[in-house]
Amino acid sequence: MKTTHGFSPRIEGFIDDYVKQLTAGTAALFAGAGLSRTAGFVDWVELLDRSARELGLETARGHDLVALAQYYANSVSRDRLNKAIVQRFAKKATLTESHKILARLPIMDWWTTNYDCMLETALQNANRVIDVKEKPRDMARAWPRRDAIVYKMHGDVRSPTDAILQTSQYESYAATHQAFVTALQGDLTTKTFLFVGFSFADPNLTHILAQLPYKGEREHYFFVKKASLKDFKKDGAKADEAYGYARALQDLRNADLKRYGITALEIDGFEQIPLILGEIERRYRRRTVFISGSAEEFAPWGREKAQTFLSNLSSALVRERFRVFTGFGIGVGTPVINGALKEIYGSPAVCSSDQLVMRPFPQTDPADPATVVLWREYRQKTLGECGVAIFVFGNKAGPRKGKTVDATGMQEEFEIALDAGVIPVPIRATGSMAGRFASALKRQSALSRNAPPAHSEVLKTLWDATEPDDIITAIVAFMNDIND
Repeated sequence: MKTTHGFSPRIEGFIDDYVKQLTAGTAALFAGAGLSRTAGFVDWVELLDRSARELGLETARGHDLVALAQYYANSVSRDRLNKAIVQRFAKKATLTESHKILARLPIMDWWTTNYDCMLETALQNANRVIDVKEKPRDMARAWPRRDAIVYKMHGDVRSPTDAILQTSQYESYAATHQAFVTALQGDLTTKTFLFVGFSFADPNLTHILAQLPYKGEREHYFFVKKASLKDFKKDGAKADEAYGYARALQDLRNADLKRYGITALEIDGFEQIPLILGEIERRYRRRTVFISGSAEEFAPWGREKAQTFLSNLSSALVRERFRVFTGFGIGVGTPVINGALKEIYGSPAVCSSDQLVMRPFPQTDPADPATVVLWREYRQKTLGECGVAIFVFGNKAGPRKGKTVDATGMQEEFEIALDAGVIPVPIRATGSMAGRFASALKRQSALSRNAPPAHSEVLKTLWDATEPDDIITAIVAFMNDIND
């Protein structure tokens, strides 16, 4: 059975749980060779295929690949294996959609057995500050202001001599890489992992899982392509038999991983993974609200009433565990910040300082063309982290004393929101540009574009509301509704 999103109930349950873990800061990721393979890199079978043929063997026959690497090092040389690693993993590759989405998610702990640098590239492109751990001694230092740690537990293409590849290295891993073992066991105990592109054939991870002190008490997830009859067409008359065997073996293996709390997420094809990750990102972003606006003139409410509204709105959103972004708009930013801080410091056991994100605009010459480009990029980045944008007022002091003009930056933010899939919620009662945005959307019979149609009644209540308390109640109801 599929849900309204087209995903199975099990995958829907995973998406909801992983979004909760992201919100709580307890989500982690483990990337295997399959994730990099979609970007054009090789997996272990392809890496060792040429070496196997030199030994008169075939990787297609299901040889123990770790043992095969050891045989080659014994019979030929480890140096040749090192060169193969460099040749196969040092090339530049295009990031996949899965890499890009994952890098935008607030995951702190990234584990991988891959030698390539795809994770680091994706995180750097997402403007993350990364701390890469590729050798045991790296575990003793912490990079300043890091917001992502990449644990390359089998080494890096830039140091092929140290890469974990053959049996002797696996046998001594617990002694030579004890810091990695301890850290991974700690994360598996306290974080919820998503395994992407990982086959669970790695003996290191099997050993680490077996040593967990509280096996099965925390749920983790992994994507697995469901065995399909069409995969066995090459077997001709024996296709049904081969498929039945593969399916039975897969079921037994998935059930065995449950001993460690690892749940299989069966998919029909690997092209589904970026779709699922995209839905995770959308649902996570919907818990983040950007309050866009500026006000020199507060008609029809007046300054005191308007700023009380903004402060109470921000407090209510934080109280409901949503994150609030502000760009310090004139007349709007200060009450938004004050309201959020009031709730954060007033309820420290419930609310967190992470729920308020302040993004003041760079103070450069607005007439400079470079500033125009900089500000647009700044707005795109900010709105790219949000799922909902609330628009209030929208005016600023004009060149003539006592006269106001439209806040053109707010217009740009509205357009960016529409293009980025952010749900715009203009507050009609605040007038100015926000009022015009609301009227324009109503003429399009879409009280808020990008919002699911099922929420139109809540938005209609928001359209009709004129008093601050009623507007806040409607906004909170809308936010809870789209996140339910």
